[in-house]
Amino acid sequence: MRNGCCDSALHVFNSMPRRSSVSYNAMISGYLLNGQLDPARQVFDQMPQRDLVSWNVMISGYVRNKSLSAARNLFEMMPKRDVVSWNTMLSGYAQNGYADAARRIFDRMLEKNEISWNGLLAAYVQNGRIEEACMLFESKANWEVVSWNSLMGGFVKQKRLGDAKWIFDRMPVRDEVSWNTMITGYAQNNYLAEAQRLFEEAPVKDVFTWTAMVSGYVQNGKVDEARMIFDAMPEKNTVSWNAMIAGYVQTKRMDMARELFEAMTCKNVASWNTMITGYAQSGEITHARNLFDRMPQHDCISWAAIIAGYAQSGYSEDSLRLFIEMKRYGERLNRSPFTSVLSTCANLASLELGKQLHGQLVKVGFEAGCFVGNALLVMYCKCGSVEEAYHAFEEIVDKDVISWNTMIAGYARHGFGKDALMLFESMKTVGIKPDDITMVGILSACSHTGLVEKGTEYFYSMNRDYGVIPNSKHYTCMVDLLGRAGRLDEAQNLMKNMPFEPDAATWGALLGACRLYGKTELAEKAAEVIFEMEPENAGMYVLLSNLYAASGRWGDVSKMRLKMRDRGVKKVTGYSWLEVQNKVHTFSVGDTLHPEKDRIYAYLEELEFKLKQDGFVYSTKLVLHDVGEEEKEHMLRYHSEKLAVAYGILSIPAGRPIRVMKNLRVCEDCHNAIKHISKIVGRLIILRDNNRFHHFSGGSCSCGDYW
Repeated sequence: MRNGCCDSALHVFNSMPRRSSVSYNAMISGYLLNGQLDPARQVFDQMPQRDLVSWNVMISGYVRNKSLSAARNLFEMMPKRDVVSWNTMLSGYAQNGYADAARRIFDRMLEKNEISWNGLLAAYVQNGRIEEACMLFESKANWEVVSWNSLMGGFVKQKRLGDAKWIFDRMPVRDEVSWNTMITGYAQNNYLAEAQRLFEEAPVKDVFTWTAMVSGYVQNGKVDEARMIFDAMPEKNTVSWNAMIAGYVQTKRMDMARELFEAMTCKNVASWNTMITGYAQSGEITHARNLFDRMPQHDCISWAAIIAGYAQSGYSEDSLRLFIEMKRYGERLNRSPFTSVLSTCANLASLELGKQLHGQLVKVGFEAGCFVGNALLVMYCKCGSVEEAYHAFEEIVDKDVISWNTMIAGYARHGFGKDALMLFESMKTVGIKPDDITMVGILSACSHTGLVEKGTEYFYSMNRDYGVIPNSKHYTCMVDLLGRAGRLDEAQNLMKNMPFEPDAATWGALLGACRLYGKTELAEKAAEVIFEMEPENAGMYVLLSNLYAASGRWGDVSKMRLKMRDRGVKKVTGYSWLEVQNKVHTFSVGDTLHPEKDRIYAYLEELEFKLKQDGFVYSTKLVLHDVGEEEKEHMLRYHSEKLAVAYGILSIPAGRPIRVMKNLRVCEDCHNAIKHISKIVGRLIILRDNNRFHHFSGGSCSCGDYW
C-alpha cells in the first residue's frame, strides 16, 4: 500500500487464511493513503468487528480528502469515541474554514487535550476571527509555544504589529518561529529598523530568520542592503536565493540577477520563472526565450511568462504560436496565458481566434471572473464587436471598476456615446464609484458623439460628485470636445486656466481641431509647442502639412518636409489589415506583394466606376504634393484602407461584417469612399483606426462624419 500497489495488497489480503482488525485497518488506511475512498469504505463495511482505530482511520481519511459531510455522518454513527475522534472532526472543520462548526465540536467534547485547544485557536486565527481567538486564549493558562506563535501570526497577518509585539513580549518561552514571525511582520510592513533590531537580538538565527530579512529589504526596494545580509548568511536555501534574484529583477538589474542565477546550485522552477519574467518585462525577449528553452521543466507560470513577454514586446504571432505549442504539450492552463493571448488577439484584431479562446474559457470555467472577463471585453471591443463585448460584460459575475471602465471606453471608441452614458448611470446605480479612468471614458464618449453640453457638465461636476480631480487626460478630452465642435476660443481659454501646463496631447487635440476648421495660424502656434515637447512626433508634422496642403501653401508643405528630414523624423508608414479564415492579411499603399493583388486591383477599378456614379469625388486637397488633379486621384486610389476593404468584399461571405484595422487615422478620402462602398455593395464595414471605430452601413458612418 505504501508503494501504491493497491491491487497486490488486495491479493495478499484475500489470500490470508486468517484476518484480524489489524489486517483490515491496514487495507483501509492503505486505500485512504492512495486517495481511494470508495474501496476503503467497502473494506470498512465488510469488517466483522470494527475497533476504535478502524472508525478513526476512516474518519481521518474522509477529512484528509475534504469529504466533511461523510466524515460527520460516520462520526455520529460511532458507538464509542475517544479524544482522537473528536480532534479529527475539529481539525477537519478548522482546516476547511468552518470555525463555528469546529467550536460546536469543541463545546461537545467531554475530554480536551492541547490538540483540541490548538485546533480551535487555529480555526479562529486562520479565518481572521482574531478577537474570538484572543477570548479563547485568555480562557486558559499554560498554552504551548505553538499556540502563542499562532495567535501572534494572526495579528501579523492583519498587520496589527503592536498587538503582535504585545503577544511576543508576554511569551514565557520563545522559539525560532516566534522570532521569525515577528521579524517577518516588521520587515514585510516597512518597519525595517525594528526588524533589524529584533534580528540582532535573536538568540538563534536559522536560514528562515536570515531569509526574512533579505525578503524584507527586497520588498522595500533596498536591494543593496538585502545583498549585504544575503552575502553574510552562513547557510542559504532556495527561498533565499530566489528572494535576492527577485530583488534585482524588480529593480531591472538583470546583469546582477543573471550572475546570482548562474551561481545558484539549488535552482527550482520558480528561479527560472523569475528570470524569464524579468527579461520579458525588460524587453529582452531573446534572453527570456533562451532561458525558457534551457529549463529542465516548465510549469504554467513559465508558459504564461514567455507568452506575455512576446505579446508585450510586440511579437504577437510568436505569442500565439507559443500558446498553441503549450496546449500541444498538454500543459495545465491557468488564467495568465489566456489573458496574454487575448491581449494579442486584441492587438491583431484577430476576432476568430479570440472567439475560439472564449469557447475554451467557457469549457474550463474561467470566463466569469474579472481577470479573464476584462481581457475578453478588451478583445471584443478592439476587434470591433461591441455587441459580443457587452455579452461578455454581462457574463462577468462580480464586475469591478475595470469591467465598467472597459465597456464604457469600448462604447466611446465605437461612437456609441449614448450607450456609454447609460452604462455610466447603471454603474452608479449598482454602487461602483467612478474613478479618473471612468471619467476619461465618459468625456471621450461625449467628444466622439458631439455631446458638448453633457461633456461640459460632467467635467465641471466630477470633483464635486465623485471626488475625481481633473488631470491632463480629462483636460485633453475637453479640448478635443470643444475643438471638434468648433468652439476653439473656449478650448484655448480652458487651456489657459488649467492648473498645470498643457502637455503635448492637449496641444495635439487643439491642432486636430484647427485642421478641421482651417485655423492655420492657431495650428502653427500649437505645432511649434508640440515640436519643442516631442520633436519626433511625426503625426503632428503631417497634420500641419495637411492643413498647408488644403490651403494650397505648397512652399510651407516643402518646408515641413525639410524640417522633418533635418530633425530625423520619419513619417510612420500607414498600413491596414484584416483577418480572413484565421489568417491576417496586411496592405500598404499601392501594395504589390499580396498574392491576389491583380484580383484586388481589378475589383477596385470596377468599384471606382460605381463610386463615381454614386456621386463620390476624390478629396484631392489631402494630397501633400503639388501635382495635377488626375495624378492626385491616382495617389488616393490605392490607399491601404481601400485595398483591405476590397479584399474583404471579395473574400468574406455576404452577410458577415468586414472588419479592417489601420495603424494610423483613416484619411478623409477613404472615409468618404467607404461610406459609398457600404451602400453600393450592401455590406457592414467596420474600420478601426488609431483613434476610434467607424461602422459604415448604407452610405453613412456611425461617427456622423464627426471624428
